[in-house]
Amino acid sequence: MADNSFSDGVPSDSMEADKNASTTEKLTDQVMQNPQVLAALQERLDNVSHTPSSYIETLPKAVKRRINALKQLQVRCAHIEAKFYEEVHDLERKYAALYQPLFDKRREFITGDVEPTDAESEWHSENEEEDKLAGDMKNKVVIAEKEIATAEEPNPKGIPEFWFTIFRNVDMLSELVQEYDEPILKHLQDIKVKFSDPGQPMSFVLEFHFEPNDYFTNSVLTKTYKMKSEPDKADPFSFEGPEIVDCDGCTIDWKKGKNVTVKTIKKKQKHKGRGTVRTITKQVPNESFFNFFNPLKASGDGESLDEDSEFTLASDFEIGHFFRERIVPRAVLYFTGEAVEDDDNFEEGEEGEEEELEGDEEGEDEDDAEINPKKEASQPAECKQQ
Repeated sequence: MADNSFSDGVPSDSMEADKNASTTEKLTDQVMQNPQVLAALQERLDNVSHTPSSYIETLPKAVKRRINALKQLQVRCAHIEAKFYEEVHDLERKYAALYQPLFDKRREFITGDVEPTDAESEWHSENEEEDKLAGDMKNKVVIAEKEIATAEEPNPKGIPEFWFTIFRNVDMLSELVQEYDEPILKHLQDIKVKFSDPGQPMSFVLEFHFEPNDYFTNSVLTKTYKMKSEPDKADPFSFEGPEIVDCDGCTIDWKKGKNVTVKTIKKKQKHKGRGTVRTITKQVPNESFFNFFNPLKASGDGESLDEDSEFTLASDFEIGHFFRERIVPRAVLYFTGEAVEDDDNFEEGEEGEEEELEGDEEGEDEDDAEINPKKEASQPAECKQQ
């Protein structure tokens, strides 16, 4: 049989390799002549060569040894910082005791148990002079009408629906409130923050005080947020201060037929053997603000939560923090909407600045912006587990 592996003394494999090499060279020449491809390659090389990790790898062993020593110092700094935040928590507890008499008086004014004096009710608005002039002119014309209107003006007790109005004004809270929650929240009289006692694990409790109502027998509903102020052993450099790590709710003693956190549905069942059909009723979970008091638990056994659970837990932590840091200390400003406007203006200012920066970048390199559009995604607050 003839051997076809050689032609004119040259192996066929070698000829094929030479042909492939020639084709590769031509393609390489064509690619390298494309300025856009060259620029992209150069950018890739620049990014690789200038990453911090790649730079550290080029350092001598003696320098790397000293860097490791700096990292040890940084860990010690993180532990000192954790102690600092523990003392801050003690200060919060101390000043909470100073705030509380004022908050107690706030509750008395809201509920109508105490009527503020004329001195306590005096408030100078920013437009006081304009208001005064306008008032004087009106008084000259409508004194008699004003007296009649004042006599007929209703005088409800306290400040009706004070906390419920705050829930409506704050988007983060109004999103949780269902229509059937509203009549219950109108009975909310006060929200308090209680800090953990000295020597106890760091935590705070939100207390929701309700007047007697037709929905549950509890006078107070509580939500406890457990906190941690110590660097993570696996990742100590991630420490940025105390974090909420878990929370506990409370049992709501609902009156018969008043539990808004569940709903009753009817379901038909067919008997496999006889073929008969029966109707059964069962209770299933229902969306409600009052699920806030039956929170998802952070996993403490090392198992990770799924993405939806992580988001739910992070949102819960964010709401608890917002009650503690904003709602309770500044309740009247959220009732009037002034604090809501301040929060909105702050957020709009951030977005405006970001848009302006992006506009500058687009002006510098419009082609780049078209090739690599920037996408912005909102992320839930980080949820860390014990």
